Amino acid sequence: MTFASSPRPAPGAARPGRRRGALGPTVVVLVVLGILFMLAANLWTEVLWFDAVGYVDVLRVEWLTRGLLFAAGFVIMAAAVFAALSIGYRTRPIYAPSTPEQASLDQYREMVEPLRRLVILAAPAVLGFFAGAAASAQWETVQLFLNGTDFGVADPEFGMDISFFMFTLPALRFVVSFLMAVAVIAGIAGLATQYLYGGLRLGGTGDRTTRAARVQLGVTAALIMVLIAANYWLDRYSLLVSQGELIQGAAYADVNAVMPAKAILTVVALLVGALFLVAAVRGTWRLPAIGVGTMVVAAIAVGGVYPAVMQRFEVEPNAQALEAEYIQRNIDATRTAFGLDEVEYTSYDATLVGQAGALREDAETTASIRLLDPAVVSPSFRQLQQNKQYYNFPDTLAVDRYQIDGESRDTVIAVRELNLGGLGADQRTWVNDHTVFTHGFGVVAAYGNTTASDGRPAFYQGGIPSEGSLGDYEPRIYFGQNSPDYSIVGAPEGTEPWELDFPDDDEPSGQVNTTFPTDEITAGPSIGTLWNQLLFAVKFGSEQILFSDRVTEESQILFDRDPRDRVGKVAPYLTLDTRVYPAVVDEKVMWIVDGYTTGDGYPYAASRSLDDVTVDALTGQSDTIAALAPQEVNYVRNSVKATVDAYTGEVTLYAWDDEDPVLQTWQGIFPTKIQPMSEISGDLMSHLRYPEDMFKVQRNLLATYHVDTAAEYYSGQDFWQNPQDPVTESLTQPPYYLTLEMPTQDEPTFSLTSTFIPGGQTDRNVLTGFLAVDAEPGDQAGERREGYGQLRLLELPRNTTVPGPGQVQNNFRSNPEVSQSLNVLQLGNSTVVSGNLLTLPVGGGLLYVQPVYVQASEGTRFPLLQRVLVSFGDQIGFAETLEEALDQVFEGDAGVEGVEPGSDVEEVPDAPVDDAPGESPDDIVDEVEPTEPAGPTTEPTTEPTTDPAPTGDARARLDAALADANAALLEGQEALADGDFAAYGEAQERLQDALEAAIAAENELDG
Repeated sequence: MTFASSPRPAPGAARPGRRRGALGPTVVVLVVLGILFMLAANLWTEVLWFDAVGYVDVLRVEWLTRGLLFAAGFVIMAAAVFAALSIGYRTRPIYAPSTPEQASLDQYREMVEPLRRLVILAAPAVLGFFAGAAASAQWETVQLFLNGTDFGVADPEFGMDISFFMFTLPALRFVVSFLMAVAVIAGIAGLATQYLYGGLRLGGTGDRTTRAARVQLGVTAALIMVLIAANYWLDRYSLLVSQGELIQGAAYADVNAVMPAKAILTVVALLVGALFLVAAVRGTWRLPAIGVGTMVVAAIAVGGVYPAVMQRFEVEPNAQALEAEYIQRNIDATRTAFGLDEVEYTSYDATLVGQAGALREDAETTASIRLLDPAVVSPSFRQLQQNKQYYNFPDTLAVDRYQIDGESRDTVIAVRELNLGGLGADQRTWVNDHTVFTHGFGVVAAYGNTTASDGRPAFYQGGIPSEGSLGDYEPRIYFGQNSPDYSIVGAPEGTEPWELDFPDDDEPSGQVNTTFPTDEITAGPSIGTLWNQLLFAVKFGSEQILFSDRVTEESQILFDRDPRDRVGKVAPYLTLDTRVYPAVVDEKVMWIVDGYTTGDGYPYAASRSLDDVTVDALTGQSDTIAALAPQEVNYVRNSVKATVDAYTGEVTLYAWDDEDPVLQTWQGIFPTKIQPMSEISGDLMSHLRYPEDMFKVQRNLLATYHVDTAAEYYSGQDFWQNPQDPVTESLTQPPYYLTLEMPTQDEPTFSLTSTFIPGGQTDRNVLTGFLAVDAEPGDQAGERREGYGQLRLLELPRNTTVPGPGQVQNNFRSNPEVSQSLNVLQLGNSTVVSGNLLTLPVGGGLLYVQPVYVQASEGTRFPLLQRVLVSFGDQIGFAETLEEALDQVFEGDAGVEGVEPGSDVEEVPDAPVDDAPGESPDDIVDEVEPTEPAGPTTEPTTEPTTDPAPTGDARARLDAALADANAALLEGQEALADGDFAAYGEAQERLQDALEAAIAAENELDG
């Protein structure tokens, strides 16, 4: 067998070229197209979302501004670099000098030459892209500059309107910095090109630069010096907002040394720039070199050494006198920028001894003391009102107030939201997650100042369907803080509903279904077309959107459903409060979000990191906050109140402070998107409140800026701090919403409160101040209350010994009777949970109140209010009810008889508060009528005899009582788990008797 062989190519003949396959380029093209399509899908779905919400103009303004800035930045950078490269190449010498250095450069030129045209085009394009991206990020700065509104207030140094520092100066600094970067990069490009092609030499004799190279580099250097001069000049104004060693803003040395130095350096930089132009014409670099050296020396001597010498030898020996004017500027500006200029200061010489009847004048405040801790009772809401495993409540509930039977009642309220994590693994299908479980259902509300007889929350609104004192409202929660990432709602008319509405044992399927009315309400983008289905399938990485029969022409897709996220997207210029709270308003469930306009350019005002000062023991420190650079601000206004409809997702913005120049500026940028305050309904007005983050910033500043004079500020001996949370012993104690009457008020108001202790490194935890702000803006008539937002600060004498929160908590824990009773409550499988430690100025002093809860250590656990701790001065009360605890402190007569929280609430609305099997709503309501909290007292219930029982008998009775208490506790927990509330009530009665017997026996043993 023979094989034919292909002929060899003749010597010298070219070999046939190997054909490249098309697979590689095709894959690259497809990958690029895929990436572009994914980007386009995400961008266009954003357009659809904004259009559905009704804020597409916001997106248009932002994207248009970003696009124009990107184009401007791209063109300026690309053109400058391209011009530098092109001029350097076109003006190259025809015959480069023959030197060893040039010989080596010839090799580099040969390597670069094949790619020269590509480099000249690609390098400017790449640099232009990054420059455009950096410029587009400054869209807010540019818009504020173009639309800035005057403040009508002049700065104390230059006499310029504050708007210059807030709006104009940041834009000027951006422009100068951007042009500086362009000039430097273009200069480097021109310098490299001239060197590569021989226009510039580093060695040899004769001229080291050609005339063309000299002109190009000289003009570029002159431009850089002009920009440096502009920077020096702007530095003079920036000193008013920079952080110094003593204050924020220009101090004595800054005004009298640094500012003149910056002006001198400005002139020097301009002169050096002129010398570079002379060098470009005359052909010598000696003069600009001398000029640069002179500028460096001047920068060191005039800009550094002179201010340091003045600070060391003139200012520091006379600092209190010389810095007084500038410290006072800082105090005044800080108070104005943070709304602290109208704080009501009151000297409060608090008494430390409770007298009989001392609370009689404060009876109304005492009756409103909130015993339900919203950070503790969430497990109770879950156990008693969750209803099904796929519902849930947040860990921290909200505090509000509602008109119940004509009376304003402090309320703890929560929304029953979806919790898909509660479903079993077999139930977590795409159909269930995105088309069946689409919304939560209803709100649950309980009185804040009373509980049911066994310590459970006294609900006045709850159940499924929702019933109670809040009347009829739309209970479906399609938009909330724990909604699914996306849901598809809507179906053709006549189709059997498939969205789970609420469970109902009377229905054959055990549930009632519903269909979101997409023909009436636009809650999200339409997903009825194939194109939109494809876009959202790409966005969410879910091909089921394309193939599911439940995606119909009537379907809408709901996403970005968190109220805070929705407001943040439609109002990107606002800083939002970390707390979002629900309210039943005008027969709807509305989420209320507080929005702030902020700035960091208010002259002389102190700066604070919002992330740092708003963190407390309740919010905790998030990983996101720790990882990101904190937002520093020195100007804050609560300018906007926003609402999000929990059913439709509609976002509404209301101008709350229409005199704020920053808000006025943004209204000019986004016209008609912010409604006037007059559009706020009376019902909504009654549920708005003073925002927590604003108050946290203000209390942090008042710890320092409660002092009035520069001398007090300079000494720093009267600075305060906010105490550490005494319960968790971590982070700062959070502020608390309470209804109380300050000493200068005529009636109690819904307020936000906080306390102060001495600042510095001292461990002395005594009270130095108490701060409250009127947090109730209006009533259902819709009129804004005149006193809303009034900050009232009670300043205690410097020699005060009123215990602070830490001391009070320590006193509670170390008190023998209290610790003994708490130890008894913790026996068996029980755990004692301390509630929030509230502080109230009543009875001529400061009253502390802390609810004490008991819950099981394992198994089904939820807290029940069993005791109340109070402290006044060094006196402590500990009893089953607040009235009894107060009587222990105030000599048996606190002066609050007849107004004990809960005793005046006899008629509870016929609302189902539990869904216990086999019980009617009316039966359940009867069980939770609020009465005085039950539980053992700190005093023995049996009268001591003159002949006490033998110690052995007392020990036996103690052991028996403890065993009975443990058995009753276990039976009660089992009854709760089974939903048998009758058995649970009987077990609680046995537990009460056993605890009383145990305390009596232990008292005998002690003595």
